[in-house]
Amino acid sequence: MGRLSLAAATTLAVKAFVAAGVPPKQAEAAAEILVLAEAMGITTHGLGRVTDYVGRIRAGGIDPTACGAVTRLLPALCRVDGANGLGPAVMQSALTEAITSASSCGVGAVFVGGSGHVGALAPYLYLAAEAGFAAFVTTNTAPMIAPAGGRSARIGNNPLGLAIPDPDGDHVLLDMALSVVSRSRVRAAQKAGQSIPETWASDANGHPTTDPAQALEGLMLAIGGDKGANLALCLDLMASTLSGSAMLSEIPNAANNPGEPQNLGQMLMLVNADALTEPEERSTRLANARRLIETTVPIDPDKPARLPGSRALARLRSAMDQGMEFPQGLIDEIEALAGAG
Repeated sequence: MGRLSLAAATTLAVKAFVAAGVPPKQAEAAAEILVLAEAMGITTHGLGRVTDYVGRIRAGGIDPTACGAVTRLLPALCRVDGANGLGPAVMQSALTEAITSASSCGVGAVFVGGSGHVGALAPYLYLAAEAGFAAFVTTNTAPMIAPAGGRSARIGNNPLGLAIPDPDGDHVLLDMALSVVSRSRVRAAQKAGQSIPETWASDANGHPTTDPAQALEGLMLAIGGDKGANLALCLDLMASTLSGSAMLSEIPNAANNPGEPQNLGQMLMLVNADALTEPEERSTRLANARRLIETTVPIDPDKPARLPGSRALARLRSAMDQGMEFPQGLIDEIEALAGAG
């Protein structure tokens, strides 16, 4: 294992992206998101994604030079054409526009089309909350969930992200996929040679499976059954129809088709929290909410109740102080990419 500080991990990722043809500004924006995800404990969407994205750049599925063209439609409403650029960099551009709108108008909405995989939503939620904004974020994904009443993949696990900013930094951050787990966790189990719980996925015939290989050929199961599937469906339609992006089963699977642009859609909505409430009042109310949740008698004493995001923020603070551990093989792989320019 190797240990890297956040700054060192970011520098390494930037060098790998620049070597792949990504302009420095976009490379820095994308690296920040991946390193934040890693530091928050979302390792499936962390530094390891550098190799995935560089692979897709080389295959032609991502345009490394595209930065996203912004069209301001109304004072609080923007559309961004990602031109199938590097997803986290495009999303960072969209976040900047949303912050600009919400700073002056109180609210800001940005719809992104022609985008790529943006990684975990938690880093964007964190950056929005740190800037003082409540946030609602989503993206569509390649299909992996069947619609209610169906047995064929038509809907992505389209994640839902919510942030409530705390002036003391103890933000509430909810980032959850609408499948029981993300498909990246199934890939990780397959890579590790491990089985998965049968509640995660079904095989190609719609039967629950503990075999990650069969799960990757089948369907991810939606949270809450048909309700979760319909929520994922509507999130896709919100992000795609209003941005002009691909939707549902129009979206190719990047793992199987790395050279094909995905043309994903994203939606960001921010609210200027300080315009609605005094920071001290909001901090007090969130502290009360935290007390009410954390003093709930737990079912399992080792798994007490907590506000969403508290564990990720604790990991982030630890990583800021102590750095992060990575498999040496991953560091070596990214260093090789960084030296390939």
